[in-house]
Amino acid sequence: MADLQTAGRGRQGRGWTAPSGRALMVSCGFRPRDLHLRHGWRLAAIAALAMLDASEEAAGLLEGTLFLKWPNDLVAEDEAGPVRKLAGVLGETVSRNEWVESAVVGLGVNADWPAADFPPELAASMTSLRDVAGGRPIDRAYLLGQFLDRLEPRYEALQAGRFDAAGWTTRQVTTGRTVEVTMGAEVIEGVGAGVDPQSGGLLVERAGGLLTIDSGEVTRCRVMATLPRPTRE
Repeated sequence: MADLQTAGRGRQGRGWTAPSGRALMVSCGFRPRDLHLRHGWRLAAIAALAMLDASEEAAGLLEGTLFLKWPNDLVAEDEAGPVRKLAGVLGETVSRNEWVESAVVGLGVNADWPAADFPPELAASMTSLRDVAGGRPIDRAYLLGQFLDRLEPRYEALQAGRFDAAGWTTRQVTTGRTVEVTMGAEVIEGVGAGVDPQSGGLLVERAGGLLTIDSGEVTRCRVMATLPRPTRE
């Protein structure tokens, strides 16, 4: 766990920085048994799901306030509609004979970060748990504890051959929404139909049928429609 990060590395080598005391930055090491390399992405997926639930708990948010955004973000939607990045997740694996030998999953969560202190160049696209919670301070130690409590059973289930594919799909901000995916010079538009539980690829429904998009080919995935917000009954 780090308190300050000045040269973090995200997906495709993108930088990730955070001021002291404002973000939860943690890396988790795994040595899984019998996890095939084609399913190695599931380690980052279970960590993202665990952090999603932990973040809602730590911020006192309704379940369903926060979302996953394929391939590796946690996001929130404010009342004006834009989807804003809350956290990033990155997994790296070491394999032997097509089996995962070890892996590290890093997570960076904008936790107790006031909106007034967001970097001007990122303010339009980022958010924090404190911001989503209406300015309520976020206890990063409590957030970490809640995350670990939720990660352990998910990892044990994965070790037993079970993966929450339904949760991984339904919590995606892209599911059921019009999305625009950029792959180099090619731009694909369609309706998100979930995530393939075997490959981890994004499923996009187009006029020509269902397309599976590999995350390694994607430079940008944008949601083109707003989301329903959870309400208290």
